[in-house]
Amino acid sequence: MSDAILELENVTMRFGGLTVINDVSFQVPRGGRTALIGPNGAGKTTIFNVVSGVYRQTDGVVRLNGAEISAVPSRRRIRLGMARSFQNIRLMPHLSVVENVMLGQQARTRGVLDMITPLARSSWQREAERLLDEMGLDSYPGEVVATLPYGIRKKIEVVRALAARPKLLLLDEPAAGLNPSETANLRDFLMGISARGVTLLVVEHDMGLVRSLCDHAVVLNFGSKIYDGPTAQVHDDPQVLEAYLGPGHAASKPHGVAGDAA
Repeated sequence: MSDAILELENVTMRFGGLTVINDVSFQVPRGGRTALIGPNGAGKTTIFNVVSGVYRQTDGVVRLNGAEISAVPSRRRIRLGMARSFQNIRLMPHLSVVENVMLGQQARTRGVLDMITPLARSSWQREAERLLDEMGLDSYPGEVVATLPYGIRKKIEVVRALAARPKLLLLDEPAAGLNPSETANLRDFLMGISARGVTLLVVEHDMGLVRSLCDHAVVLNFGSKIYDGPTAQVHDDPQVLEAYLGPGHAASKPHGVAGDAA
């Protein structure tokens, strides 16, 4: 049995006559931290949308825990152990932090009615507060999200995804909009999530974060996979260098290549 939590096999995604993803196969190791990177327009977000069920691939197979999920709706994929955060924060700004985290718990219920009785709401709230405490955000449960710093809101969105109790967490540019100090703090935060046994699949532009967080990398270019291996070696791959820097640059790699365009 494969030790991969997520497998893509010969996945192709076409929109009309345009092929955005072309015969891509890769695995996400269980318990690991995998980066999905590549130049702008490489197809990273399309892969995320296929994996999370926003799109149904034109060809190929997606498996979660060895079971094919190609036809499984997005909400059911959450119940099967997958959750996602987005580049643009999608919290409810007028609600409190704990209320936002409770919204993430809905995926585990049969519907919102399971959460609105006084007894049920009290139970869900205690669980949300406990999760915030475990993730070092115990100072914020009653705060209105709109009043909080951007870096804290990014963390809260990740915690809301964790409220669904995922085994696989998809992170779409988690460091977008953060300064270097906030990014370093986020890296430690995500390492703490990994230590809980949650597998991470990360799309990220900040290659400093990718190198310090992820142990495995998959690189896309023009919708095709060009690298699949250790993150520590990705900058030595000629196809990756050519994808980021153009033809003729593979022989002379500058320090920090791909720093701003993953």
